[in-house]
Amino acid sequence: MSKILSLTIVLCICAGFMQCTKNPSSSTKRPPRELTGAEKRLVESDNKFGLKLFKEIVREERDENVFISPLSVSMALGMTYNGANGSTQEAMQKTLELSGLTIQEMNESYKSLIELLTGLDPKVKFQIANSIWYRQNWSFEEDSLNLCKTYFGAVVRGLDFNDPTSPNIINGWVDENTNGKIKRIVSRIDIEDVMFLINAIYFKGTWTYEFDQSLTQDDWFTLPDGSQKPCKMMAQENDFQYFETPDFQAIDLPYGDGKFSMTIFLPRPQKNIDELIAEFNEENWNRWINSFSPQEGLLQLPKFTLEYGLKLNDVLKALGMAVAFDPQQADFTKMYKPGGLFISRVKHKTFVEVNEEGTEAAAATSVVGTVGIRGFSMRVVGHLYL
Repeated sequence: MSKILSLTIVLCICAGFMQCTKNPSSSTKRPPRELTGAEKRLVESDNKFGLKLFKEIVREERDENVFISPLSVSMALGMTYNGANGSTQEAMQKTLELSGLTIQEMNESYKSLIELLTGLDPKVKFQIANSIWYRQNWSFEEDSLNLCKTYFGAVVRGLDFNDPTSPNIINGWVDENTNGKIKRIVSRIDIEDVMFLINAIYFKGTWTYEFDQSLTQDDWFTLPDGSQKPCKMMAQENDFQYFETPDFQAIDLPYGDGKFSMTIFLPRPQKNIDELIAEFNEENWNRWINSFSPQEGLLQLPKFTLEYGLKLNDVLKALGMAVAFDPQQADFTKMYKPGGLFISRVKHKTFVEVNEEGTEAAAATSVVGTVGIRGFSMRVVGHLYL
């Protein structure tokens, strides 16, 4: 496996129990308990949504490094979904791939999966936090807010949005719940903004087999256009979970006790990275993930740090959620009875650092809700590719 990462890479950080059929002979890849039918359907839904979200972002962000956490986005939008009604609920259900689940099943499954994920591996720090911030003295539907409190563990708090320090309070919560890796998700609060639905995720995992720092050397990373950039290249020789096809090589690097892993896909020189990403769908993903097997080899992996941010409005509209952003048509009356609510902006920010010890990553998704002449908008904060 010579210089496996000398070209562009596609990587995912995954929870092992979400791929519980992978490597069935290895007990470390099995969940601590059997998932319920609803939990399995939610995992499938999140995977489908995550793959199509990633592909749409890549399509719009050509020639850019992309690092997202679909789990963060789906949780922020999941809280928002609790307030949707009518055609808006139907559009969000389709976009989030939730058609096989009732709202109650979705909520209950998110609650149990959050508990599983955050306690899955004692050697991996994985935190999920949710919050809702609303304009003080405004009345919102208690049933919808209570669903987010009960099943997403959301902190729900009223703030004086006219106070210029309010963004600092929300950003302080995000900063704390991403361990300082994402310091700012709210840049402004407009006069019509009445609610922020936010998800924050933090991950820190040590490699099961760490890289020897003395073997890290100056090297070159080859870009898709053939140009090169200097990098620090880590190296280790070991038995790896490995899979290859005529189009790509792939390797699975475990963290801690093996319940989490980083899966890396490397296109062959003749394969364009966009062509490989176009093949990312549920069927191919499941087949690939279940095809890994042990193989001895030399792995060379660059150290890197990446920060990424994107406004997701256009992406989510392209995926079928346009009605939720329409001030005239959006229906969030389960959240705000008088009506006129719409999503004004959805912002996503991420951070990842990969080094000899392991990986540290964080994500935040902000959904902004607005009410006024223009209607209602929501901001969600949350996300890695989990």
